[in-house]
Amino acid sequence: MFIPARLRLGTAIAAAALSLPACGSDSDNDKLETDAEYEQNAIIDVKVFIQGNLDEFAAATAALQAAAPEPDEDGWSAATDKAAVDAMKAEWKKARQSYEHVEGAIAVIFPDLDHSTDNRYDAFIEIEADDNLFDDEVVTGVHAVERILWADEIPEPVLAFESALTNYAPAAFPASEAEAAAFKGELCARLAADAKKMQTDFEALALDAPSAYRGVIGSILEQVEKIGKAATGEEESRYAQYTLSDMRANVAAGEETYRAFQPWILTKAEGPEVDKEVLAGFSRLTSAYDAIEGDALPPVPDDWSDETPTAEQLATPFGELYTLVQRESDDATPGALAYEMTRSADLLGIAALP
Repeated sequence: MFIPARLRLGTAIAAAALSLPACGSDSDNDKLETDAEYEQNAIIDVKVFIQGNLDEFAAATAALQAAAPEPDEDGWSAATDKAAVDAMKAEWKKARQSYEHVEGAIAVIFPDLDHSTDNRYDAFIEIEADDNLFDDEVVTGVHAVERILWADEIPEPVLAFESALTNYAPAAFPASEAEAAAFKGELCARLAADAKKMQTDFEALALDAPSAYRGVIGSILEQVEKIGKAATGEEESRYAQYTLSDMRANVAAGEETYRAFQPWILTKAEGPEVDKEVLAGFSRLTSAYDAIEGDALPPVPDDWSDETPTAEQLATPFGELYTLVQRESDDATPGALAYEMTRSADLLGIAALP
């Protein structure tokens, strides 16, 4: 059962963060009369949800940095420092989950921090070569750290894609004291600092409905891109094979945000109909994701093409998931989750993002 965030964590705390008056008790939604009151309640809930995830993100990135081995003359690797690498990987996954819960809003609110924190390797080196994998320049963020932590496990399609890029440099563990020191004190420190800045800056931010709601719709639209890029080795969490987990977090956050706005939606004439469609869409995606074991997307069929997949390819676990995600991410098809989420935003008069 959904329990509003303002009730879980305290209306007074959330309202103070927003510089808005608190709305009251557990029966608030029965007493609301105006759109402004419903909107205020929803934003308070989403504000607290995002802040909680940013708190977790900052804690996990700091813990990842702390878990990095102290520099020594031969650096470190998954073989020589297994316990430390395992600990870093565990904190990386915690960081990844918390960030993917808020990615839709953060990309809108803090685009520069989203760039330094969440951009993929190819996006960075398209602009400039990275001569040092371990420092805090050029290639930074969660995927830069991921690329090093899983340097000995990178899938062949990813290697094939990246090795063909201009400015490509092979992933590697730190092989010297200087590289280990840079990884801990520069690359990981930069990620932790960026996470801390998001956490701190967001606390004083007055969130608005377009950032809170339309940003989530953007994350739903991106689901098809995330699965589509798996075929070419370009998927997001490509080194750890964690992209399905990313997508699960996006959808879970989308539903959490939707439910914050749900009482307001249900006051509209078409609200009950839209509500039913939106919840059904979330259910379809969640059920499909949960039916797959592990954190990775299903294997991509040989010779897969997004433009001309064969019936045989579409009948595979990857093909079936791709078909579903493609449909639910289509904001032009009635009944699709993206369409119905956009419809709900329009119903509330929530402006589109610029």
